[in-house]
Amino acid sequence: MERNEIYELLRQVQAGEKTADEALSDITLQPELLVGNYADIDLHRHIRQGMPEVIYGEGKTAEQITGIASAMKGRGVKNIMITRLSQEKADIVGQTVDLDYNPVPRIGIVNGASTEKTGKIVVVAAGTSDLPVAEEAAVTAELYGNYVERVYDVGVAGIHRLLHRLPAFEDANAVIAVAGMEGALVSVIGGLVACPVIGVPTSVGYGANFGGLAALLSMLNSCASGVSVVNIDNGFGAGVLASKINRQTVQ
Repeated sequence: MERNEIYELLRQVQAGEKTADEALSDITLQPELLVGNYADIDLHRHIRQGMPEVIYGEGKTAEQITGIASAMKGRGVKNIMITRLSQEKADIVGQTVDLDYNPVPRIGIVNGASTEKTGKIVVVAAGTSDLPVAEEAAVTAELYGNYVERVYDVGVAGIHRLLHRLPAFEDANAVIAVAGMEGALVSVIGGLVACPVIGVPTSVGYGANFGGLAALLSMLNSCASGVSVVNIDNGFGAGVLASKINRQTVQ
């Protein structure tokens, strides 16, 4: 049950349209749900945070993912997100539950429902090789009800490509900047926009990039104010953070 649904129940009780007992029967009181001996689902996370629990696909078997997603769907959870889901596992999961799979960010959605898009988040990617992480951020933000505009392949090696796209940032409430190599794009954007910037270092780069560590340290040491940084390749985390910022802005 979503926060707005609980609010509507309380409103109906206040207005005398429902009795307290009738409202109580509509509320799922059990905050958790055990699935086999491998998962304990947090059913009230969407009430506390406005977002349901997310299934992290790496490290789980296709059978475990199917079991968790099926249990959540059975309890009425909408837009169940599965991150880092391989094509092989997606093929297996899709045999049991209706799965909408996007292979670029490796995200699967079970029991999808349309959401009204509000505010604006801009997702920027330095290069085409950064798109899997950038799309993970963009799809996550969209799923949680945010309008997302994508600005891709505008890295500092050809900074003129970014400059003529600056009008897209003017009404943004948050920017997610995704870059590998030396991660310089984040500092550049941080010096150009008024809204918060979330840097996402990627593991894209040659040897001295150290799997994204060079970009991470560069972003953490940014001289631009108002820049925060998530972990290497953590597009999902950036999408959630930007969503919370955007939600606070449009309320």
